[in-house]
This record gives sequence, C-alpha cells and structure tokens, in this order.
Amino acid sequence: MALITGTNPILMADVPDPDVIRVDDTYYMINTTMHFMPGGEILRSYDLINWEHETYVFDTIDGTPAQRLEGDLNIYGKGMWAGTIRHHDGVFYVAFSCNDTKKTYLYRSRDIKGPWKRNVIEGFYYDLSLLFDEDKVYVVHGNTEVYITELRKDLTGPLEGGLSRLIVKDPSPKILGYEGSHLYKIDGRYYLFLIHSLPDRWMRTEALYVSDSLEGEFKGGDILCASLGDRPDGIAQGGIVEGPSGEYHAVLFRDNGALGRIPVVIPVTKTEEGFSFESPSKCIENTSTRPEHVYKPLAGSDDFSKDPDKGSFGFKSIWQFNHEPDLSLIRRDEEKGAVYIRTAKATDKVTQTGNMLTQRTLGPACSAEVTVNASELKEGDIAGLMLLQGNYSYAGIMVKEGKYFAVMNAKDETKEEIPADSVIRLRAECDFTDGKDGVRYFANGKAIGEPFHMEFTLEHFTGARFTLFVTSREQAGGEAGFSDFVYERK
Repeated sequence: MALITGTNPILMADVPDPDVIRVDDTYYMINTTMHFMPGGEILRSYDLINWEHETYVFDTIDGTPAQRLEGDLNIYGKGMWAGTIRHHDGVFYVAFSCNDTKKTYLYRSRDIKGPWKRNVIEGFYYDLSLLFDEDKVYVVHGNTEVYITELRKDLTGPLEGGLSRLIVKDPSPKILGYEGSHLYKIDGRYYLFLIHSLPDRWMRTEALYVSDSLEGEFKGGDILCASLGDRPDGIAQGGIVEGPSGEYHAVLFRDNGALGRIPVVIPVTKTEEGFSFESPSKCIENTSTRPEHVYKPLAGSDDFSKDPDKGSFGFKSIWQFNHEPDLSLIRRDEEKGAVYIRTAKATDKVTQTGNMLTQRTLGPACSAEVTVNASELKEGDIAGLMLLQGNYSYAGIMVKEGKYFAVMNAKDETKEEIPADSVIRLRAECDFTDGKDGVRYFANGKAIGEPFHMEFTLEHFTGARFTLFVTSREQAGGEAGFSDFVYERK
C-alpha cells in the first residue's frame, strides 16, 4: 500500500447519496441515478479518493408509461433514490425505493458486475439501509421518524411478528427532518448515521445515534455541522467505511449548485461514545491498495465507433439515457462513427422527448462539442446539444419552412436563430467556478445566444448534463445523426 493525497470534494461531479462498502482491497459506492437509465450505478476505488465506473445494477426499472416518457408523463426528480449496498456471505446486495412507483427493490449477485437477481420488497422504505445481523436482516428507513423493520429471510417483505419499531425521531424537523439512514453493527454496537438540516436555515448536518441493541434506546445527536469554506450549506448524508488497516472514513456529500451534489471524504475516529468526525479539509489522504491503478474518467469523448468497453444498451458506460429508451428508434453506424436517433412523438416541451443521451458535467469547468447531421429532420424538428436539468438550455439545428437554422434556446424559448446548413458543429462551454454556473453555446465556432445561468432545482433534482437530443414539434419520425463527440475538462 502507498499513501495517496487528493482534494475534497473528491469528485467534481453529480454523485449524490453515496453508500460505500469495502470488500477485500476494493471500495464500492452506490449512488442515486434518479430517472437516468441504465441506473443503480456502482463506482469502484482502491483509495476512497479516486473513483471509476464499475457497473450498473439495472437497465430499466418497471417500464411504466412515466418511465418511458409517454405523453406528458415523466419521472423527473423521482426514480431510483438513495440506494444501500452491502456484502454478506459472499453476496452483494443493493436496495432502493422509487418515488414514482412507491415500491422498494432489492438486487443481489455474487459478482459485482452481475447478473443481478431482482425482487420487490413489500412496502415502501424511504432512504433505506440494510443490516445483516447474524441470521436476521433488517431495514432502517423513514423521514423525520426513523423506523427499523425486520425482513423475512428471503428479503421479500416484513417478517410477521418480527421487530418493527420507531428508533429515532427528529426533535426539530422545520426544514429537513432525519433521513438518509446508514446503519452498521460494529464491535457489538449499533450505529445509525442520519442527515437533517439546522431548524433555522438550510445547513446539511450529520447526526449519529448509538445503541447496544436493536430493542434498546438509540442515544446521540449532531456530530458534524461544517463546510469546506467555499460553500456554506454543509456536508452530510452518507455513512462510514473501514479501511484495510482498521482506519475509518465517512463518505458524505455537499450541494454544489448546478454541478449537482458531490462527494466529500472525512477521516473518522472510533471512540468509546461512537465516532468522532474531523473537520472537513480540502486536502485528504489515504492509503491505496493498488497505487499503480489508472482510473478511467466518469465522462469523456466518444467517436461512436467499435469499442470493447460497452455499458448497457451498447453504449460506453459514460452514457445514460434520460428515462427508459426505445432502442427501436436508435441505430448506430460503428464504421462511420455515428449514432442516429428518430423521434416517436411530437411535443412542445423538449424535456418530454425520449432517447436523449446524457453524461455528467465535471467541475470546475468543462466543454463538449458534437457534429449534428440534420438532413433527415422534418419540419419543426430540432436536434442538438443540451445542458439538461430543471433550468435547461440548448444549441441546436432547426428545420423551419424547409430551411435550416442554428438556434440557441432556454427552457423552450428561442433566444437566437441563424441560417445554417444541414450539418453543424455545436459546442457548449460550462463554468462552475465560484458559483458562476454558466454555459455558453457555439455553432460552427461562433457564439450563439447569450450566456445562460444554470440552476439546480428540485424539479429534476440532478446536476447539469451534456445531452444529445432530437425532438419533433409537429410530426414524429424525424431523425438526426450525431458524431465526433469531444469532451474536455478544464
């Protein structure tokens, strides 16, 4: 092992609600993937500081009309929330609830890469945490009032006559009550980590409650109410993980404006009373079990040619679709290096368009550009490059009265349009430094429209994403081709 030094936040990317375990020399992190599919993304690390994609747990969830963006339905701000990952008796377990279906899902596999076997757990368990305790299994869950429920051994529902009780209640849930449960049994004691906010202002605060038994009283309170200094609204929600030499760290997250919710690692010391968190620091160090390992980026360029590193749906793992895709409307020409997307419906709101390809933005600044071939678009169609979140904007190429126009659009309001040819090179430059959260668009190398201010809102509940899209306003069936996607991080 070797000492590795890094900088907090460890990932300048939207990786919310982390839950981390270590199996042998490897750390695994599950994170919330909301309405993006494939979902249930698991990241891998050998030092807690550097991370890369390991696998997706599922391609799709239930294939509901809303998950497929049918009509005016969608699952923005819903979908897969706050998963828990555990490893017990040689089996990996991932469980989470969906706020659109109001169901709780559990996946299990002996191999972290799958295949994953799925079952639904009877009941809706909000922000759940799994606990395997000898021959029993429990789930801790809830908001403001946090409960523990004993499950049947097959993990399909609550055990009749099993333990079921309220264990903690937030005394002052004015802004955000206790949620984000992470429960552990360590050296015979039970440790429950939770997040809530200060009652008088938004400030992420981590709490810890401890008990000698699951039937006994959980005692505790706030253990961390602090920031890194550049943003004032706190660091919290997550759990702890033990390293190979017995050291502990907490993996939590903070709000980072339009970039999203990003992870922070904090050293933790075990005490007689529980655990003590160090003050958050920009500099973080830890030992690496594989210091020679070269990590693959969580976002990047793609020429859409043949590539052995495919994720789900035949694309690189850096890509996720916004909602469940219809693969019958997508074709790839790997020899030419292009992907073609055809529309299935007409809509006046671009965020209701299916088959949008997305990937994370990365801080502190990044850019993406792509060539768009609009020759097969229909009247009123638009294809382009979007920064997708609640406060979205895009640059694209539009067909209007049989002619092509480069356009810059903000929340379905056109800001500028310029005559163009049927093939165009689009570029978006993002700046997340010092809370700027700005994006500037370019068409064939020339700025189009005015700089746009991005914003993280609860409407989508996600960080800004580069997105390739084609949408129809008048009639379905238009098709656009995308090629030579180039991603740069600054």
